[in-house]
Amino acid sequence: MRVTSSMYYESLYGANNSKLSKELFDVNKQIASGLKIQYAKDDVRTFAETMRLDNELSTIGQIKKSTQSGYKLSNQTDVVLNEFGTTMDKMRTLLIQAANDAQSDTSLDAIAKELRVIEDHLKNLSNTSINGQYLFSGTAVDIKPISDDGTYNGNDGSLKAFLGSNSQQQYNISGDDLFLGEEVLTKRTITTNVMQSNLSKKYDFASGADNETLPTPLKQSDTIRDMMGDNDNSSVPANDHYFYIRGTTSSGEAIKSKVSMQDDDTIEELLKKIGEEFGNTPNLDVVNVSLNDNGQIVIEDKIKGSSKLDFHMVGAVDFTGGAAADVVDIDALDGGENDFNKIMNGTSTNPNLYVKEFIKSGYTPANGAASNIEGLVYDRTAFDKKGSSLTSNIPQIVKNYNTSTTPPTKLTQNAFATPSTKISDVADLSQGTADTLDGTQFTLSGTNVAGGAFTAQIDFASAGSTFSLDGGVTNYDIFDMSNPRVAVDADEMTYQQLMDVVNMVVTNNIPTLNTEADYDAKASDSKLQGDTFLTYDGKIKFEEIGTAHTNATLSMYDSNSDDFAIGADSSVLSFNSNNALTITDPKTDFFKEIDEMITAVEDHKNYPDASRGSLRSIGIENSIAKMDELQEHVTRTHSKVGSQSNALTLSQERAELLEISTMTLRSSVIDTDLAEASLTLTQLQLNYEAMLSTIGKVSKLSLVNYL
Repeated sequence: MRVTSSMYYESLYGANNSKLSKELFDVNKQIASGLKIQYAKDDVRTFAETMRLDNELSTIGQIKKSTQSGYKLSNQTDVVLNEFGTTMDKMRTLLIQAANDAQSDTSLDAIAKELRVIEDHLKNLSNTSINGQYLFSGTAVDIKPISDDGTYNGNDGSLKAFLGSNSQQQYNISGDDLFLGEEVLTKRTITTNVMQSNLSKKYDFASGADNETLPTPLKQSDTIRDMMGDNDNSSVPANDHYFYIRGTTSSGEAIKSKVSMQDDDTIEELLKKIGEEFGNTPNLDVVNVSLNDNGQIVIEDKIKGSSKLDFHMVGAVDFTGGAAADVVDIDALDGGENDFNKIMNGTSTNPNLYVKEFIKSGYTPANGAASNIEGLVYDRTAFDKKGSSLTSNIPQIVKNYNTSTTPPTKLTQNAFATPSTKISDVADLSQGTADTLDGTQFTLSGTNVAGGAFTAQIDFASAGSTFSLDGGVTNYDIFDMSNPRVAVDADEMTYQQLMDVVNMVVTNNIPTLNTEADYDAKASDSKLQGDTFLTYDGKIKFEEIGTAHTNATLSMYDSNSDDFAIGADSSVLSFNSNNALTITDPKTDFFKEIDEMITAVEDHKNYPDASRGSLRSIGIENSIAKMDELQEHVTRTHSKVGSQSNALTLSQERAELLEISTMTLRSSVIDTDLAEASLTLTQLQLNYEAMLSTIGKVSKLSLVNYL
């Protein structure tokens, strides 16, 4: 075969020209675009790696945006809580000033007014918003968290920033935590509110003469005779004194007992017996029981985190040596004298039976209960009436979720009963029939919205619970929601079913027939006139619809409440009571407690004093202790905000480092190395020129060159 020049040309130029042209085009494209490839087909591995890194950068961008947004809100929360702390410090300073005995009534009034201004400022801080979103409403960011009356309207939801796969960081503090949170390390402390003086020093028991202008407060070393008095100067024979004790232990068990003491026993011995009723033993105290400087009984729970502790006591003595003070039904003491001064000055209609009150609350006794001596009644008192509403004063707390016997969980912060909570989960099932509500009976008494008196009873039964208004003659089933509908098992009855009955009775919508249809119809009709519900702090409340002032009254209590016979059961549940005042408690109700503090200053009370003003005022001294607890709570919450801000800052810094690292890696994968590309371009250009030079020479070849 003859070799021609065209064959040389084609062999050297045809193949190499196409290849070099493509390589030159590619390297120029890389230099122009700055990218190694343009399409997946250019380099599948590089394209896949680039897409993965792009996704990573997109995720990091979301993290940065989320953390930046969260940090803004968290930082603003930090600023607001700084102001909170400063404002509360000022309020505490004013309370300390108010506690000074040198303050005049005018000065106290001025301090009280300043405290009310501070209260308004705290409410304004609580309603702080940023970009139209309230800081302390939980996830309900469009709802104003604090009403004018201090009620919290938000929820306990958490706002969280996205920090990556399966990683989030909360950046808000809900008002539920700040204003209604629970401090599981706090011990509940309660106090009586009737000041007790040494009657032996004040009166000459024989003549009745008043020896003191100012009474001498009782001390623990004083005797029972010093506390309860006498009607002669002889302590022989010794009088028998009886103390009727009611309350609830920190574990939620109800107590009801009668303690007998004599004249020469000391008050310290009585306090010891009270402690034993709450569970104190020679080897272990679960409560501390003491007297304050005004002779009032103070009980401190030594178990942290419980809000159950409650106390009530009334004392009685028959100066004739008879048995009038030793009763089974506490209502039998109603005819006694509760004003010792009347016994001494001869104006009492019953000078021999003296009944001493330790707690007064201003509550009206229920229908049929003792009425002459308010402090005699514990849990048969009428709900507090205000305008169109009736409200109980004892929160319904699920027992198992409010003790320190187990590590605290989220449930401990919301242990109040809800409409779906079973009554058996709150009641003390150690009373009555063990471990069941079967056989328990509640009494409802008062007046309905039309002003008519009623006395109803609710009978809990495993075979089906009922209610009646005629002493059990005509019973109406309390229907459950099963299919078919039947009367609810005692231990399955919920608060909603109980409140449905209350609502029907108070609005006077009573079933005509004992049928499911009539029951549902009357329950529905009753809701058109009134609503019975649980408040945010677990208390039962009735509100009449369409009126500013209701005619209704209501009391609800265990039917054996007044029975002090030996072995008699205590109440399985209490709803409203003439109980001790709360000084400190694990559960926070921020603005309610602030209001209590200011009320104490407005009433000019250094200590609880049921003889004047607001009977349930805790006093300025106790307000200072309560303020200390509130400040600690806010400080702990503020610390949480600080940790959240720090976590968000660290996340932001980490995201920025990851972004730089990922961008660097992406650049190494996809971006053109201009130096390398320029060198490659130069080499390709040289190769191309060499190829062209060679082709030029080949094209000049002839047979003469080979001769």
